[in-house]
Amino acid sequence: MKKSLLSLTFFLLCIGVMAQTNKTVVHTVKGVLLDSLTKVGEPYSTIRISKKEAPNKPIKMLVTDTNGKFKENITGEGSYLISFTSVGKKVISQEFIVKPNETMIDLGVIYTKEAVNELKGVEVIAQKPLVKSEIDKLAYNVEDDPDSKTSTTLEMLRKVPMVTIDGEDKIQVNGSSKFKVYVNGKPNNMISNNPTEVLKSMPANSIKSIEVITNPGAKYDAEGVSGILNIITVGSGMQGYTATLNAGGGSTGSNAGVYATVQSGKFTVTGNYYFNYYKLPDDASGYSEREDFTSDENKYLINSSKNDYKGNYNSGNIEASYEIDTLRLITFSGSLFGGNSTSNSSGEIEMKNAIFDPVYSYNTNSINKNNYKSINANIDYQRSFKKKEELLTFSYRLSTSPQTSDGYTYYSDIVNYTSPLKNLHTMGDPNTTEHTFQGDYTNPVTKSQTIELGAKYIIRNSKSDDQYYTSDIDKSIYTKDEKRSSEYDHLQDILAAYAGYSIKYKDFGFKTGLRYEYTMMDVKFHNDLGQDFNAHFSNLVPSANLSYKIGQSQTLKASYNMRISRPGIWYLNPFVNTDDPTNIRYGNPRLDSEKSHSFDFNFSSFTQKFNINLTLGHTFVNNSIESYSFIKDGVVNNTYNNIGKWSSSRLSTYINWNMNPKTRIYMNGTSSYDDFKNEKNNLSNNGFRFYINAGFQQTFPWELRLSLYGGGSSSSVGLQGKDSGYSYYSINLNRAFLDKRLTISIYARNPFNKDQKYHSTIETTDFHSYSESTYPQRSFGFNISYRIGELKANVKKAARSIENDDVKSGGDSKGTQGSN
Repeated sequence: MKKSLLSLTFFLLCIGVMAQTNKTVVHTVKGVLLDSLTKVGEPYSTIRISKKEAPNKPIKMLVTDTNGKFKENITGEGSYLISFTSVGKKVISQEFIVKPNETMIDLGVIYTKEAVNELKGVEVIAQKPLVKSEIDKLAYNVEDDPDSKTSTTLEMLRKVPMVTIDGEDKIQVNGSSKFKVYVNGKPNNMISNNPTEVLKSMPANSIKSIEVITNPGAKYDAEGVSGILNIITVGSGMQGYTATLNAGGGSTGSNAGVYATVQSGKFTVTGNYYFNYYKLPDDASGYSEREDFTSDENKYLINSSKNDYKGNYNSGNIEASYEIDTLRLITFSGSLFGGNSTSNSSGEIEMKNAIFDPVYSYNTNSINKNNYKSINANIDYQRSFKKKEELLTFSYRLSTSPQTSDGYTYYSDIVNYTSPLKNLHTMGDPNTTEHTFQGDYTNPVTKSQTIELGAKYIIRNSKSDDQYYTSDIDKSIYTKDEKRSSEYDHLQDILAAYAGYSIKYKDFGFKTGLRYEYTMMDVKFHNDLGQDFNAHFSNLVPSANLSYKIGQSQTLKASYNMRISRPGIWYLNPFVNTDDPTNIRYGNPRLDSEKSHSFDFNFSSFTQKFNINLTLGHTFVNNSIESYSFIKDGVVNNTYNNIGKWSSSRLSTYINWNMNPKTRIYMNGTSSYDDFKNEKNNLSNNGFRFYINAGFQQTFPWELRLSLYGGGSSSSVGLQGKDSGYSYYSINLNRAFLDKRLTISIYARNPFNKDQKYHSTIETTDFHSYSESTYPQRSFGFNISYRIGELKANVKKAARSIENDDVKSGGDSKGTQGSN
């Protein structure tokens, strides 16, 4: 693999050297933009430079500095047009000529003035700046960035404020990976579930802008997501097609994908498909030890294991729209995400007494197979009105998530273990199906005021069927264990309604809303494992956002949001997993929803050279769902309950510095103080946590692009324990060929570190435990992407649609993941 990467690097360099045989002359254009009345420099005016014969196709984009000055390099001689766009000012255009061997073109002083009414028949086209800050979001104008013509959407995301992409192409919004992805204001679960790989295959020339919504308001479900990426696509109306094909491989797997769009008349279809195969090396291992304070006989438990893991997943998405007329639009979308995995593990368990003499021991060997799917379908009807931005939308959504698991655990080399051990065979078949009906109405009552109204009804049916079979060690006939098997239904009917109001006055903005949710829950057991019960509860969820623009590029914001988080099926599932009879896990079907309250204060400043976003926030939850452990009869029990009070005070920082057009340095970091309490059981824990992600990007001659990424985290605390930190780094190199249609990339992730070790501790009044896991970290690989066709259309979509994001994520079929 290393030889192949070196050969490919040498090939890229050779191509670049040949491409530089005929050197081009670089011409520098400079000048200063002043207000015609005050003679003061006009800051942050958007500048577009284009060929005279193609004025609508800018070859360069930039903004003036704080003094109105600008400087930019271009190649090629001939006639050019340069235009300046500022808020509240006329669009100024000027022609200039570049002569051969002329390296400096000084345009001198250019004056701008206030916008006035133009003569009838003259059309003035407004052009938006690259970055725009609003009361509850930031927007990056991808369409006006020339790099969008040759980049993927993932590459363009690196330029978007408050978005960071690390060395493994993992995306974070405002310092968190807990975000949702929307397309044209409509949620897209397929992209949300797998944003990196899908956005890699989506060409950026299909994107108009990308919005970062950091404070979701009343119109969104009351789930505590950290933010939303809303991708606005280019409007339809022309014939054409485009397709991007990509494939890659490396030391840990291989992948392939395709993204395509085609339009005929008023009917437009877009779709994508992605497949990935992955396999971890066989040297992953684990070690744990536990000290029982309640017993001297069974005092110390030691467990060592080895495991390997492989699997594949694939995702597909299709969207279609039909424009009945200029005011009525029907859209349809469907998505599939799924995969399967196989894991094998072997372990050695040994118990010792207080003086470290052996008490008992045995070995285990486990084989587990899992299959999971997520299938979604939406249909939307949108009615527009003559008043701009007045919309009425009706939507229906069907979603189902079938999963299956099949596992075997075998015991051998049993020494002095008093209870009879039996081989295990477990089968799980959980599934959640949702039907959702929704209506939304938006009315801009005046130029500065808007009201929003909406209602939603969700029918959510979650079913769990876990079967437990045992067999004697020396036999292969399995018998069902009725006492350990479980089957139950968890039914929810959720009614919701919301109202929102926003107003803009000069440099001030205010947005508020109130959401009401009423939940009817019914739990039915099909065996004697639990007792049927039902519950009804309601929630009022307020939100408020206030903003003030200090200048053209600086904004202050303050916000309050209340969010709720309902437990998912794996938190609720009472099935007892006894793969390890000394450490069992199960869910709690009587969990209540979490309720969180967040206060945020934000300062942002965005200029051509330097971007900064600072957020000081505080969040608290008084009934948080926590994973907790206790020991009973020498066995550790792991489950969940609403036993926690959790609060977090944090400072998030995003900094981006464009040193020059070819060099970029950025940093995203978060520091927080987390406090956990459980007064009922007299438990508490607290501590500081730090996270940083930083990167450097450089474009060399021959259009060879180098990217370096790195980051890490300090240790973090939970209610009963502490987890270790981690670190990572990556080196990427890529080059485009064939008029930038073909891109070849190579990468090395953590090349100088073979493994990554994680450890965690749990402290209770009954026991202390320590566990350590070692995972392969080093990987090498390559990726090839090729684009065909020209994008001239995108699916029109309803401006509003359905998103059910009220379910708390996390947990798994074995109950191995807590709520934090």
